[in-house]
Amino acid sequence: MHEITVTVNGERYTRRVSPRTTLVDFLRHDLQLYGTHAGCEQGGCGACTIQLDGRPIKSCLMLAVQTDGRDILTVEGLAGHGPLHPVQAAFRDAHGLQCGFCTPGFLMVAEALGRRGDALKGETLRKELAGNLCRCTGYVNIVAAVERYLETVAAPRAAEEA
Repeated sequence: MHEITVTVNGERYTRRVSPRTTLVDFLRHDLQLYGTHAGCEQGGCGACTIQLDGRPIKSCLMLAVQTDGRDILTVEGLAGHGPLHPVQAAFRDAHGLQCGFCTPGFLMVAEALGRRGDALKGETLRKELAGNLCRCTGYVNIVAAVERYLETVAAPRAAEEA
C-alpha cells in the first residue's frame, strides 16, 4: 500500500491505496465520487474523463498513486453545491444528453476547451470530442451543447481583449 495526498474538487485527501488501483476506481470506491464512470476501462470511451492539473485525462488509464500531490477535478466539482456550471446548463439547454452515462466525460472535455478560449465549431470541434463516445445519440445535440458553451465563454474573452 502507498499513501497519497491528492486534491479533488478543491478538497485535500490522504489515503492508502494499492499500487494497482486505477484512478477511476479510487475516485469511485475510495472517495465515493460516482460521477466518473467506468466504461470500457481501456481508454476508448471517455466516460471516465476527469481533469488532472487542468487537463482532461482518462482516469481508467492512470494509477491512483500517479496522482500524489496533484489536483483533480471531477464532474461533481464543476458546480459544487451551487447552480449548474455553464457547461452543464448548455448541455441541458441543447438537450445534449440521453442516458447520461457519457455526459460527465463530455462535460470535462468541454470545460477544458472553454478554458482554452477557442470558439470551436463543426469538424474541428468533433475532432476535439472524438475521444468520448455516446451510444445513445447521433452527437448532434452534444456538439450543439459544446458549441453553445464555447460561444458563451469565448464572447466575454473577446470583449476583454478588445
